[in-house]
Amino acid sequence: MTDDVKRRMAPMNRRALIGSGALAAAGSVLAAPALAQGRQALEWNMVTSWQKNLPGPGITAQRIADQVGRMSGGAFRIKLFAAGELVPALGVFDAVSRGTAQMGHTASFFWQGKIPAAVFFTAIPFGLLPHEHITWIEQGGGQALWDELYQPFGVKPVMAGNTGVQMGGWFMRDINSLDDLKGLKIRMPGLGGEVMRRLGATPVSLPPGELFQALETGVLDATEFLGPWSDRAMGFHKAAKSYYSPGFHEPNGTGEAIFHQEALDALPEEFRAILLEACKAENGRALAESDWQNAGSLKLLQEEDGVSVKFYPDDVLTALRETSEVVLAEFAEKDPLSQRILESHLTARERLAPWSDIGMRRFMDAREG
Repeated sequence: MTDDVKRRMAPMNRRALIGSGALAAAGSVLAAPALAQGRQALEWNMVTSWQKNLPGPGITAQRIADQVGRMSGGAFRIKLFAAGELVPALGVFDAVSRGTAQMGHTASFFWQGKIPAAVFFTAIPFGLLPHEHITWIEQGGGQALWDELYQPFGVKPVMAGNTGVQMGGWFMRDINSLDDLKGLKIRMPGLGGEVMRRLGATPVSLPPGELFQALETGVLDATEFLGPWSDRAMGFHKAAKSYYSPGFHEPNGTGEAIFHQEALDALPEEFRAILLEACKAENGRALAESDWQNAGSLKLLQEEDGVSVKFYPDDVLTALRETSEVVLAEFAEKDPLSQRILESHLTARERLAPWSDIGMRRFMDAREG
């Protein structure tokens, strides 16, 4: 291209860019309100397992509702009900299945009693890290299995937020050996609770809102929940000062949005797209938020609240890992779908682990020196 041609094209290119920018700006202003034109506003109810605006999952649930309203220009509104306001914290799945609410925000391991394989879609002991879990769901066939698992209940699940790697929990007494697990009353949902039971502990099932009082009054000797940000907001450090790592039972913290399938199918296509994209966006946004806030809250717990971060002894971790393998093997015998889900999860772990090791752990070791 000659210099003369370039000079002649430059003004035209600038005009084109300015024009396209103006059109884009106009489109962004007009697109959302346009959704509301000619259509009666639609309102859904979302029930959750969390206290309102609980750091981590409670914030995620509210942000999804807010985003749907903004992206639809107010034409599609979601009213959020915190745990206990419309249904109990552990009644979210049944409420969505029945159509009492069109949508819920919760965690899949709460449904272990009803649907044992649901635990895989939050986390399993010594399982996938957050980025590995997202990869399994999106690339490794996990979503199709999740859909198949919930389909008999008329429920559609998707990932909707992530609280990241979890801590091992808050303990009223130190864990120095396997003997210290015997008789320990601990809140630990999912398969981690079963692993603890086989090592002599007594798992106790309680919703999040009841955990602090249970720990403070001695109903519990230990409890896990999420990470430092959410845990500090729950006040656990006021009752217990020993905070254990690693969270062997939950290396990942995926939250789930669940939809009444008929209600989801009945949504106008653009509303359905907005809803699903708002949930998907939370997987990255919430994970980044949790990592950032967990780092800051951990510092506060140690420096201002007098909390001691402690680590499970090696022999305890070995026993936890070996027992987890037995629990998972027995779990796979429940039914063919559970077997397929376990095999898919393990296949993903085997595929991703070498890359996580070479690409991440080796780098972390080198960065620390």
